[in-house]
Amino acid sequence: MVASSDSEHLRQLFVAIKRVIRRIPRGRVATYGQIAELAGIPGGARIAAAALKTSAPTDALPWQRVIGKASKTRGRIAIHDPVGAAIQRELLAAEKVEVSELGHVDLGRYLWLPTAAPGAKRRVGPRAGSARGASPRRRPRSASTRRASSSRR
Repeated sequence: MVASSDSEHLRQLFVAIKRVIRRIPRGRVATYGQIAELAGIPGGARIAAAALKTSAPTDALPWQRVIGKASKTRGRIAIHDPVGAAIQRELLAAEKVEVSELGHVDLGRYLWLPTAAPGAKRRVGPRAGSARGASPRRRPRSASTRRASSSRR
C-alpha cells in the first residue's frame, strides 16, 4: 500500500510535469527527459512518461508533442501501440511537424527550447537542488586487457 505522503509527492511531480507539457507550443516537440528536467526532475524521463500515461482526457494535454529521444539530433514517436502512434503522427502533421516513415523527428528543427520559465518552481524530484551530473557515478573499469580466463593461453 502506498503511503499518503508518497502519493502526495507523486501527485506533485505529475502536476509539475503537466504544467511543463501545457507550455509546449504548436509545431514544436519536447522529449520526455526534457520535460522531466524542466519540471525539476533531472533523469526523470520515465516519470514524465508515467504522468502522460495516467493523465485523464480532461487534463487537455498536448500529449502528441512529447516524444522519445533517439539521438542528439533525432526524436522518435515512442508509442508502441500502432493506433496510438498513427494518431500521434497525424496530430503532429496537422501542426506541420515532419515525421519520417520510421517515426523520427528532427530535433534541430522542431525541438522546443523555452527561453525562460515563467514562475519557475523549485525542484521537486529526488535530486532536488543538485546540479545535473552531480549524481554518484560508477568507477571506471580497469584499462587492463588481461583476461581472467586461462582458456586463451
